[in-house]
Amino acid sequence: MEDAMIIELYWRRDEDAITETAAKYGRYCSTIANNILHNAEDTEECVNDTYLHTWNAIPPQRPNFLKAFLGKITRNLSLNLYEKNHAQKRGEGKVEELLDELSFCIPAKETVESQIEERELIALLNRFLETLPEESRILFVRRYWYGDSIADIAAKYDLGESKVKMNLLRTREKLKVVLEKEGVAI
Repeated sequence: MEDAMIIELYWRRDEDAITETAAKYGRYCSTIANNILHNAEDTEECVNDTYLHTWNAIPPQRPNFLKAFLGKITRNLSLNLYEKNHAQKRGEGKVEELLDELSFCIPAKETVESQIEERELIALLNRFLETLPEESRILFVRRYWYGDSIADIAAKYDLGESKVKMNLLRTREKLKVVLEKEGVAI
């Protein structure tokens, strides 16, 4: 089913919207959640929560890109659940590894103007990603949005792990320069 039709089901409050969403994007959402949580039960819970949040968000929102909308909800819910479970040492440190890799080139979490700055940072990141060669952009997004491991990225794109690591390092360094040039506090 086309995304516009699925969104219309949400607007009509038709429960088939969830069924259609699960059929089309369930695996996508599960992959995002599992890459962060590394726990089947937590992944399933997070994906189900994604459907509930989507049901509550549409309407009033009408997303332009349903897949990205669902991905963002799933990722945010997964990160929140990860933080909640973090004291229990789940995830084998993989999320910390991702965040540590980006720590030198992303701003601090809490600021007074956090919502405005977040929108500006998103726009800046999108402009930055548009300047990258396709391979670098794909590797960066696979690693830092989807949470794919270096090994998984290397295997998926038939690259050596060292090439993936070096590409990501150089991309992070370029990002840091762009952020500093734009005056983003790191």
